[in-house]
Amino acid sequence: MQNLSDYLIRRFGGKTYKLSLSSGCTCPNRDGTLGTGGCTFCSAGGSGEFAALEAPLDEQIRMAKERIRGKTDAARYIAYFQAFTNTYGDVSRLRKLYMETVSREEIAALSLGTRPDCLPDDVMEMLRDLRKIKPVFVELGLQTIHERTAERIRRGYSLPVFEEAYRKLKEAGLEVVVHVILNLPGETHEDMLDTVRYLAALDPPPDGVKLQMLQILKGTVMAEEYARDPFPLMGLSEYADLIAECVRILPEETVLHRMTGDGPRRLLIAPLWCLDKKRVLNTLNKKINWGSSSKGE
Repeated sequence: MQNLSDYLIRRFGGKTYKLSLSSGCTCPNRDGTLGTGGCTFCSAGGSGEFAALEAPLDEQIRMAKERIRGKTDAARYIAYFQAFTNTYGDVSRLRKLYMETVSREEIAALSLGTRPDCLPDDVMEMLRDLRKIKPVFVELGLQTIHERTAERIRRGYSLPVFEEAYRKLKEAGLEVVVHVILNLPGETHEDMLDTVRYLAALDPPPDGVKLQMLQILKGTVMAEEYARDPFPLMGLSEYADLIAECVRILPEETVLHRMTGDGPRRLLIAPLWCLDKKRVLNTLNKKINWGSSSKGE
């Protein structure tokens, strides 16, 4: 399996850093189409707390660069639209926004976080047109293959929906990154590995995978559930062992885009060890034997 840092250097000829941006989209699991509260783990910011919300693209990019100043000397960037569902809404508006984004010289690629049930034909046409200009990573929030867990976290779609979306994206030549949350309530060690084994068996395999420890965030349905009846959360050592197992399972050609997560300090309830990102990354890299430098998010 490949690590993200080395892959981006090879792919784009130098250090390439993600800029967290907002498309202004909402989610069918929030606007009443499927539900109103979102997935139970999802915060009010829809996982986009680090993006500049409700600002013109120029301002968003400027602010995103300011946030990472001092962390990187990268000259090229991936425009990462993370919050909520970035293929959901007025396609003409989204096409204009994303075309403007990929036309910028410093933008090496476009990355769109979305749901597999939000890829209608007009969106697929837009994605195909975008990939003719710059690489496009479509990030699908699968989280788990287990239907009982999907229902518990109110994901709002079944596994066959993911499978159909994955097939359409790969047939269209798009690059797919799949998100998995580890330690979801009620899942065993083998349940988690089964999700990773499922991804490893896909043909063709995912271009990338994001693995993340479940984080309990203030203001979420899961935080209420955790307060009423706390369920066990892994410690860092146990989590590092699990990540190492996942890496051994996933195919060599798949890129590990993430192996931890960035829960905002002001929102994170548990596990608090996630806040020490340097220690977490060092522990994970040592366990995977990739060396001591940060290799993933």
